Amino acid sequence: MSDSLTGAEFKAALRNNQPKLGLFINSHSPTVVEQLAHSGYDWLLVDSQHGPMGYETLSTMVCGVSSGGAKSLVRVGGYSDRAGIQQSLDVGADGVLVPYINTAEEAAQAVSCTRYPTAGTRSVYFPQRSMNKAGLLGYAGPANDNVICALQVETADCIKNIEEIAAVPGVDILFLGQNDLCMSMGLYEKYEFPHMYTSPELKEATDALKAAAAKNSVILGLFLFGTDRVGEFREQGFSFISIGNDLHHVLTQAGAHVEALEGIMSDWKRRPTALF
Repeated sequence: MSDSLTGAEFKAALRNNQPKLGLFINSHSPTVVEQLAHSGYDWLLVDSQHGPMGYETLSTMVCGVSSGGAKSLVRVGGYSDRAGIQQSLDVGADGVLVPYINTAEEAAQAVSCTRYPTAGTRSVYFPQRSMNKAGLLGYAGPANDNVICALQVETADCIKNIEEIAAVPGVDILFLGQNDLCMSMGLYEKYEFPHMYTSPELKEATDALKAAAAKNSVILGLFLFGTDRVGEFREQGFSFISIGNDLHHVLTQAGAHVEALEGIMSDWKRRPTALF
């Protein structure tokens, strides 16, 4: 079953505060991502920033996502990663997540790479997978409206400049990365884990992000590990939410089975590891 929503419709639903939940993919496995595309998540994001996948593997992974009907995104290297943005969209990704945005100028450069002229500087080429279903004009014509451009909010400078960044035309999603933002703000040094996540400093930064997003009709996104705080952030207007990544899902599900086995067999205990 395929997702019948266009990119523009997907973004409109998010702007209307309809939640779209997804997962980051850090394994470079087309098989894993294709299976997860059938899990019921609304979107999957192939993380080429932190995952070991090259363009050829990325192409196969994006194809695997589309086979299950989820929306596909790719986290690229940064706002200057024109080649990564181009490749991601050409092989059929519905959008990109651009990390480490600090200024409005960087945000504008990222947006420009995702859009065809004259709104942007994306290069057009035919044939390629992105155009297979609708053809050159059928894809390129509405592409600027359909592409999903998400920018990562993960530095103190990004928060400092958040009003200007949110006002850049073409920014669809501002995606909060609490881990990196806490590190950038020095909160890992100030607080004992995990109290930085409930600190007044992080709340103030998050409030600034929420205000800037609301003023500019920008979608709020967020990375979480697990489901414990999903309700809390939904109440704050976050609609594009990641529930961790594929490797975390593997670990937690494996851990659940191991814990069950410990309860079944009194003469067996899990082998100690650094992760459990």
